[in-house]
Amino acid sequence: MMRGAANKMAIAAVGALCFLSSAVLSQGIRVPAKGELVTITAPPKPTGETPRTPDGHPDLTGLWNGMSDNLDTIANQIYNDGISIEGPHLTIDINDGAKIATWPVSRVVKQNDEQYNRSGTLMRRAGSSLPIYKPQYWEMVQDLDTNANDEDPTNGCLTAGVPREGMPSYIVQDPTHIFMLYPGQGHLFATQTSYRMISLEKRKHTPLDDLDGSDDGESIAHWDGDTLVLDTWGFNATTWFGSVGGYFHSDNMHVIERFQRDGNILTWTATVDDPDVLLEPWTMTPRAALLNPDPHAVLPKQLACSDRSLGHYGTKEHH
Repeated sequence: MMRGAANKMAIAAVGALCFLSSAVLSQGIRVPAKGELVTITAPPKPTGETPRTPDGHPDLTGLWNGMSDNLDTIANQIYNDGISIEGPHLTIDINDGAKIATWPVSRVVKQNDEQYNRSGTLMRRAGSSLPIYKPQYWEMVQDLDTNANDEDPTNGCLTAGVPREGMPSYIVQDPTHIFMLYPGQGHLFATQTSYRMISLEKRKHTPLDDLDGSDDGESIAHWDGDTLVLDTWGFNATTWFGSVGGYFHSDNMHVIERFQRDGNILTWTATVDDPDVLLEPWTMTPRAALLNPDPHAVLPKQLACSDRSLGHYGTKEHH
């Protein structure tokens, strides 16, 4: 699960790319023609003007689900998994430039739920941008990952927490606050719907000793040019901070999120600093979301969260 495992991740990526075209097809995204040189993982090009609030800052208000779900679907992971597909036989790891041999899918078919989840798992595990834990925690991370069906806190309907909940699907911004809604998941991640209401005027954190740790922590916000920066601490140690991998953290975790809007695209990155368990801060691969262009669109209700029937699992296969 550490940097030393990057080679294993690259091997997994080769297998993941066998599923690529069918995964893309299941999401309604155009499949490149044979031999076409493309970069499927490149962020989409923005269109339209970036609206601004009266004080001159970008207005992040909107329904950001135009690229499908922001937490766990293939569509967003293809853009952001750190793997750049440059042609039918060449894939490049965008973090270190390593070349990975790939091959085209001979027959494109729509996947069923089982195939979709398996290919999605491989896509999420591809790439070399991985948190680097202190050596004494390597075995713990691997054990948590192996036994995630039992150990993953989201399987008990807990909230995913910051930054695991990913990008908000709906944002409302006014002069004093920003409101972010996370619809949760009822299938791959059994997470609760959650929200964050963050002051744009508060400049200093509450001292850590005066905070009761929570899944989302305490966030303060400020603008760095046109980038909204959310600075969060005051966590409990209940949640994990990666979508996969058993990436636990301590209550000393500190997260910096950055939101940048360019026309109809919102880009989100998060940096996790936890000196208790990590050797160095870890920055997640950026994610991009598209503004839903339908003025009448609403955020669909997710499936109800329910505790997993862990006793009925026949294998340790998981996300």
